[in-house]
Amino acid sequence: MSAHRARSRSAASPPIRVRVALRGAVQGVGFRPFVHRLATELHLTGWVNNSPQGVFLEVEGERPILDLFLQRLQSDKPTLSFIQSTEITWLDALGQRTFEILASDTRGQKVALVLPDMATCPDCLRELFDPQNRRYRYPFTNCTHCGPRFTIIESLPYDRANTTMKRFTMCPACQAEYDDPQDRRFHAQPNACPICGPQLAYWMARDQNEKQCPLLTRHEALLAAAAAIRAGKIVAVKGIGGFHLMVDARNEAAVQRLRERKHREEKPFALLFPSLESAALACEISPLEARLLDSPESPIVLLRQLAHRPPALANNVAPGNPNLGIMLPSNPLHHLLMAELGFPVVATSGNLSDEPICTDEHEALDRLRGIADAWLVHDRPIVRHVDDSIVRVVLDREMVLRRARGYAPLPISIAFTAKEGWGTRQTQPQPLPTVLAVGAHLKNAVALAVDQNVFVSQHIGDLETPQAEAAFRRASVDLQRLYESPAQIVAADLHPDYLSTRYAREHTSAQVVQVQHHIAHALSCLAENEVELPALAVAWDGTGYGTDGTIWGGEFFLVKPDSVPRVASLRQFRLPGGDTAVKEPRRAALGLLFELFGDAVFQRVDLAPVAAFSRSERSLLKTMLKRGLNSPVTSSMGRLFDAVASLIHLRHQMRFEGQAAMELEWAASGIATDAHYELPPLPNHAGLDRLDWALMVHRILADLQPGLAIGEISAKFHNTLAEWILTVARRQGIARVALSGGCFQNRYLLARTVSRLRAEGFQPYWHQRVPANDGGIALGQVMAARGVGGPLTTINQPS
Repeated sequence: MSAHRARSRSAASPPIRVRVALRGAVQGVGFRPFVHRLATELHLTGWVNNSPQGVFLEVEGERPILDLFLQRLQSDKPTLSFIQSTEITWLDALGQRTFEILASDTRGQKVALVLPDMATCPDCLRELFDPQNRRYRYPFTNCTHCGPRFTIIESLPYDRANTTMKRFTMCPACQAEYDDPQDRRFHAQPNACPICGPQLAYWMARDQNEKQCPLLTRHEALLAAAAAIRAGKIVAVKGIGGFHLMVDARNEAAVQRLRERKHREEKPFALLFPSLESAALACEISPLEARLLDSPESPIVLLRQLAHRPPALANNVAPGNPNLGIMLPSNPLHHLLMAELGFPVVATSGNLSDEPICTDEHEALDRLRGIADAWLVHDRPIVRHVDDSIVRVVLDREMVLRRARGYAPLPISIAFTAKEGWGTRQTQPQPLPTVLAVGAHLKNAVALAVDQNVFVSQHIGDLETPQAEAAFRRASVDLQRLYESPAQIVAADLHPDYLSTRYAREHTSAQVVQVQHHIAHALSCLAENEVELPALAVAWDGTGYGTDGTIWGGEFFLVKPDSVPRVASLRQFRLPGGDTAVKEPRRAALGLLFELFGDAVFQRVDLAPVAAFSRSERSLLKTMLKRGLNSPVTSSMGRLFDAVASLIHLRHQMRFEGQAAMELEWAASGIATDAHYELPPLPNHAGLDRLDWALMVHRILADLQPGLAIGEISAKFHNTLAEWILTVARRQGIARVALSGGCFQNRYLLARTVSRLRAEGFQPYWHQRVPANDGGIALGQVMAARGVGGPLTTINQPS
């Protein structure tokens, strides 16, 4: 499509700005002149320059032209160049009038950049299946364009001697490639071949006292693993960043056996498909989703199942779920294994629930004993565990839900001054303190801020087990050691009992800054999108410790450079059983109903949440609620989702986190309605607007009487939440509105809210490269520790 045709089609499209950070072989190859020629040809404005980390550029224009620009940035790049990673962020236009090549940016420390592990490139893939190539069927093929990085580096600089490849001495042929500047394996640190590199081995379960020996090696080991999977066995496969547990996704009994052994009742499994074409037989795949599946990052992509997907796929891979989490082979071992199998497999993390994935084959033999029937291992050590990343496409943008392989530890570049706002480029920037942010308790990820780069770690997970806590501690130390930047400030959550907060307090050489959970959510979204302050931030999730000692989760903040006042919140209700209520939506619903009807609610067995308890249970819960025993009050939007799911008899007890809210979202999918429940005026208590759900709950109960479809009720509920946000935005009179917290992973809620805000003249912002859930908390903690929002934190000076 020509630039002229694209412009004519988008005459009404408003200008937008895209920031692109390119890393790889992009300097010294004429990349900046290429970008200048391409932007000029497409009549785009902006700039491009070199930095110590790669090539950075910002381009403004209409969205269709920018899409074409990004496409050609990949397809038309200089012959000798290779883009190893691309970070794309959509921002507001600045009104630039020309495109120019800026002088190279050499300010600040020269921080060595550790690249993520990248999927197998086309050249290596061709060699892998070429019988005439010396790397034919070699499962550790790589080059400077692809392969392991973050998972094998032990220290900087990134030389072979500082990686786990130091134990493998290159043969003369590999050494010649490594030394040849014209070869694509020039200084490819993991370079290897079948003669000199790592090798596969196939193990079977042995008695604990019996020494483990490989049954088969090399390609025969892979064939044996494939045969075991075909036979319905569970095979633990060591990949780039750790182990996967693999089983035939067509075999209902085998999948169920994996569920039972892994103690994973209903949570959906990720699927590894042999090819994009085979995945398209099971799911709807948009062009953007297809690009993500086949990208160097190669994440798991959440896709909508086809109405009539192949019946061969086992129903229990994702019970009751209209979506599937699908990925394609991302390393040579996966390519070879899937080519041998030719059908999809479950590829779930090699761990027990709430534990980090195994990285060492001997550790995996011990920890996965009783789950796996066989092990396909190799002898290349893994320095740090890295899970698969998870993304979904919402509003034509990529949204990262779990940031790990392919993304971590690429930095988020942040520049902010309280006086001038985001993107400030000072001639002589003031030195910034190095900050280690230790994140939250669930979906933990840590971050290290060095100068204006915030290096967000790989996903670590829930800190519920000693193994998970140990992994968290390793990651916290690892980032500081890797970037040779000891923390001057350690930022943690306000909750005193979080393991991450306790860890922060153990640091005696640094200040400890505690940041309220939802303020961190707000700052994370604002930072990622470089939103000019002041801005209204909505932080909706399940649980966060509030400054008043109650459980927050349905909060609105007016974020200014020097303060972050809470301006609105969800009306509170009690959670009988405390943490137990997080797993039982019926308890949240009962707390909601008790707030409305008092003691009388326990006689209303016509209500689904009440009927979900036995008579004796109701008596105990009545006492708890009346006396406030183990029944904390909450303003959590996540618990409101749970309560509504129970009210409409959709889900009373959860088998995994977020299940009730997910099912409520799925129920609304495909319902086209603008209807919403009536909104009463916002009552104000002590300067805080309250979102009163009472009238909505009464109307939901009324809708249940004539038997209104559950999907219609769910859609009206979601629409009401969007109207609430719009109402608060009008009250505050702030055009910029940021949406953060786990609730905004909900595609229906996010799309509806963005649509309504835009229709009323507001500018909404949401997460793209940093998770909206607690995986993004660390970024917000960094911003608070750097002073954004003023004195909103508790600071403990070291003794």
